[in-house]
Amino acid sequence: MKFVSALLASCLMFSGAAVAQQADDPELIFKKNTVFHLLSPDAKLATYVIDDPQVDGVACYFTVPEQGGWSGWAGFAEQRSETSLACRQVGPATIKAKFAQGVDIYEQRRSFFFKTMHIVRGCDPKRNVLVYLSYTDKLIDGSPQNSTSTVPLMPWGTAPAPQCKDFVTP
Repeated sequence: MKFVSALLASCLMFSGAAVAQQADDPELIFKKNTVFHLLSPDAKLATYVIDDPQVDGVACYFTVPEQGGWSGWAGFAEQRSETSLACRQVGPATIKAKFAQGVDIYEQRRSFFFKTMHIVRGCDPKRNVLVYLSYTDKLIDGSPQNSTSTVPLMPWGTAPAPQCKDFVTP
């Protein structure tokens, strides 16, 4: 009986975490099958977009692998560390607040407990360019897999380009 109540409690905990994560999920653009499984879900590459929460007019597109099979479908498979990233200015850029170099703008769990994918932002003040980095960390052993993208801040229509150096905190 104790086993059943412990199992039920852990299922409720994980389902609540999954619901909380869905609210923050990025927008799915498309998925492409990479590995066919006859009787279970296929492995895929999934491409998503997020808007930078502190910089209006900048969007980041990223692709991550999604494990197939029944363990991938159930959420038990540890996801791979590879990511690719491309960030672009998609409208007039407006930086809303000061930020530190390397601040997280998005993170996604890639396993139940141990692995998280991050997208962080920095500023190259000399060239007025926002620099974005995606990487995966792991509690025990991190991954060197990473991807970098840059967004030169440009005027848009009549809106002047903001200077990222004015918003970086020391």
